Amino acid sequence: MSGLPAIPLTNGSAKILSLSELQDFDAWPRAFENNWKDHRYYEIVEQTLRGFEHHYLLFQDQDGRTRGVQPIFLLRQNLIEGVPGKIASLVDAIRKVFSRFLTMRVLMVGCAAGPGDLGAANPEDERWLAEALPQALQSVARQNKASLIVFKDFYAKYRPVLDSLGWRGYARIPSMPMTRLSLEYASFDDYLASIGYVTRKSLRRKFRKTERAARIDLEAMTDIAAHLDEIYPIYLQVHERSPMKFETLTKEYFREIGRRMPDRARFFIWRQEGKIIAFALCFVHGDTIYDECIGLDYRVALDLHLYFYTLRDVIRWGIAHKLRTYCSGPLNYDPKLHLGCVLMPLDLYVMHTNSMVNPVFRRLIKYLGPTRHDPILRQFPNANEL
Repeated sequence: MSGLPAIPLTNGSAKILSLSELQDFDAWPRAFENNWKDHRYYEIVEQTLRGFEHHYLLFQDQDGRTRGVQPIFLLRQNLIEGVPGKIASLVDAIRKVFSRFLTMRVLMVGCAAGPGDLGAANPEDERWLAEALPQALQSVARQNKASLIVFKDFYAKYRPVLDSLGWRGYARIPSMPMTRLSLEYASFDDYLASIGYVTRKSLRRKFRKTERAARIDLEAMTDIAAHLDEIYPIYLQVHERSPMKFETLTKEYFREIGRRMPDRARFFIWRQEGKIIAFALCFVHGDTIYDECIGLDYRVALDLHLYFYTLRDVIRWGIAHKLRTYCSGPLNYDPKLHLGCVLMPLDLYVMHTNSMVNPVFRRLIKYLGPTRHDPILRQFPNANEL
């Protein structure tokens, strides 16, 4: 789409650029420099993940000053991804005749692998960008015959500036949230003392059982390239078990994260008798560690309680390095609830591009929202924030 004329806006213009064209603008690295996933991460995602058509909107005001850069991407999306039970069964039956029922070409705003952020050139430009984005997206959606426009997994902190999307026709629905855990403890044992007795007793029993097995060694590193052939199959084991699969990370993704983001990437590897049985990719930014993804060898993972064992070690590492917060991605909410985590809400802002259909669609989409079908979420102390 690059090379097209600029899109006129009421307060400026927007230009569709490719990644190579974007490199000439200083606003690109500035737009995400304060986020844990900065501009380098977006570049890695475009260059290593498959199934997405990436573009970038460069916004300038009437004086020609750059106000922001917003990553966007196109794909064909299953609208009932993660919806269980009778609704999914009914749709599956219909798809035997109409294969694309409730799948649409979607224009998404944000990141294809993780939460979305507004790419304002400066913090004071966020509201300007939030007002300009919907105008540009309508034009891009028409050019690409997209039926839906979706702001994907935007943090709740953006609600004040994105609330104006409501009167522009967008419906806000909660996406599957991340979770957050305080690390302000003297040690992991100090943290354990803060959670419920039943959970604490269960965890200690699991750890004793694991430690009675063969010794497990932990290594933390910033570059995983030498171990890709071992870690990638166990990443896929976990990925294939997930009920919701939006993107599939590639070997190239892990390699480039280590090569181009060594200041933030932390790879943890657990070995038993020299063989890798688990790994985790985390990002460290400021006083927070973000647990991005995990790989487990299921030939031993359940017997060794590796999910809890690896979580313990990452939390220990965070406490030892004086970090204040541990954040993890969506899903696996039951153990996170009992471990004392709280929710980090993420929002979807969704609009059908057909103005005749959208009023009905706005009401229907709320019933297809992924959080409606997870009963554990309602048990979190801050579930009302969704």
